[in-house]
Amino acid sequence: MSAADLARLQFAATTGIHWLFVILTMGLVPLVAFMHTRAAYTKDPAKRAVRERMTRFWGQLYVINYAVGIVTGLVMEFQFGLSWSGLSKFAGNVFGAPLALETLIAFFAESTFLGMWIFGWGQLRRGVHVTLIWLVALTAYASGYFILVANGFLQHPVGYEVRGNAAYLTDFGALLTNANALVALEHIVLAALTTGGVFMLGVSAWHFARGTKETELFRSSLRLGTWVAMLASFFVVVVGQLQLPVIKRTQPMKYAVLKDSGVAEAQRRLVEQHGPGNYVPHESWVHIGMDSMQIIGNTISTITFIAVFLLLKDRLVRWLGRRRWLAYTMVAMIPLTFIASVGGWVVREVGRQPWLVYGQLKVEDAVSHVSRTSLIASCTVFIAIFVALAVTNWTLITRFAVRGPDSAQIGATEPLSEELPEGPVGGIDDKQPAPAF
Repeated sequence: MSAADLARLQFAATTGIHWLFVILTMGLVPLVAFMHTRAAYTKDPAKRAVRERMTRFWGQLYVINYAVGIVTGLVMEFQFGLSWSGLSKFAGNVFGAPLALETLIAFFAESTFLGMWIFGWGQLRRGVHVTLIWLVALTAYASGYFILVANGFLQHPVGYEVRGNAAYLTDFGALLTNANALVALEHIVLAALTTGGVFMLGVSAWHFARGTKETELFRSSLRLGTWVAMLASFFVVVVGQLQLPVIKRTQPMKYAVLKDSGVAEAQRRLVEQHGPGNYVPHESWVHIGMDSMQIIGNTISTITFIAVFLLLKDRLVRWLGRRRWLAYTMVAMIPLTFIASVGGWVVREVGRQPWLVYGQLKVEDAVSHVSRTSLIASCTVFIAIFVALAVTNWTLITRFAVRGPDSAQIGATEPLSEELPEGPVGGIDDKQPAPAF
């Protein structure tokens, strides 16, 4: 393999594995926030206790995925300097702005809010505590937005001008409202909710198949996961199709490959615009990615649509306990959502080849002048570490998911009573002496 191929393999593998963490994080956090809100404002003590356990259980699975996943995210930006210095030199003035914002949001704001939520059980009033988890959800999606703004510039560069051999930002608003990024964001939000809903549905189904005693908790989880997965999977297919007009306008070669029509004409036009070269991406990879998305998306949409009707009169709950094959079918849908999501990134990234910045910078011109031996070493080490982290993550998630709510360690203390007097910190009376440290 050439140096460029090794650099591409390294970035594709590490980014693809990192995305497996991201898609579940984005999918679970709004569901956990919804559950926590419901629990906090439930007046019936028995129902509130069940909903709090439900929040802690799913919240713990979310935190495990977030904690391990954020480690993989640290490596992403280092690779631009390690393997893609040509991209940094040409587009760093534009590309760096949304990346910096994403870093500030993900590694500072989101992590801070999450830490306060984790350690705030029993220490913060319910309104503050619920607000924190919604802020975690908001910053998670804001982080995803800025990543797509950066990626959208690579797909369809806007809001810049080239001076010398470098691009300079001239219109930050155009960069933030890039149609290529905004439509992709809608698609990814729905894909994430599909992933989170199917994950909740699958884990709940497994517990019913095993004869769980936590009937009320997993019944509520099953209902929430089924409804979210059904609605999101339907619209993710619709919004996915809405991207085609944008692709047709901004990336005619990718559109021609997807439609299996006009590839030769698109090649001719690109040669006229940019000079001799092969501008046709790897067609089989693009089709594999697209087919996996469409088949899996339609399958999940159909299954969850039927499951929604089976929720009536608890038929689905009863059937999951009697027909284990149905429960295991729903468990098997969990990895399918990740396969479809990775397929989407394959279409998006492979489809724009040979461009790194579409129409401006080719992949071969962006690779760092690093020896092939160094790239082999870094590729091997990075992929090995990322695979190990992924295995660790799913081992922990599986272990805690199988153990059920009793394994939840988040919120081990009881929440504060709303009748406690207000004070300057967490309800402590300001007339009492401050503790000495």
